[in-house]
Amino acid sequence: MRPIEIKVHKKSAILELIYQEHVFELSAEYLRVFSPSAEVQGHAPGQEVLQFGKRLVTFKDILPQGHYAIRISFSDGHDTGIYSWDYLHRLGEDEQANWQDYLVRLSISGKSRDPQFIALN
Repeated sequence: MRPIEIKVHKKSAILELIYQEHVFELSAEYLRVFSPSAEVQGHAPGQEVLQFGKRLVTFKDILPQGHYAIRISFSDGHDTGIYSWDYLHRLGEDEQANWQDYLVRLSISGKSRDPQFIALN
């Protein structure tokens, strides 16, 4: 399901996906920790890698990938996730449940959304 419009709000680090019937506003942090890349998802079920310390991540670049997806580059250097239109729509629909599950997994692992250190440019 392809959005009819996409807006990148760099200052607030929000990707706005506009569909005819609804709008999803997805944070860079959310998109980063749910990246479809093998680095995050693993190569098979059960191999997922919990992402942490991504609260301050922002968008570096967003590029189209044919007519089926976008590739997002993040400020932490991650740029291998190709977000299909279907995957983005699922992330939007399931955002609340995904986010709550993520926060529980962080808590269980003793990890934090906050970065361990902040690099100054």
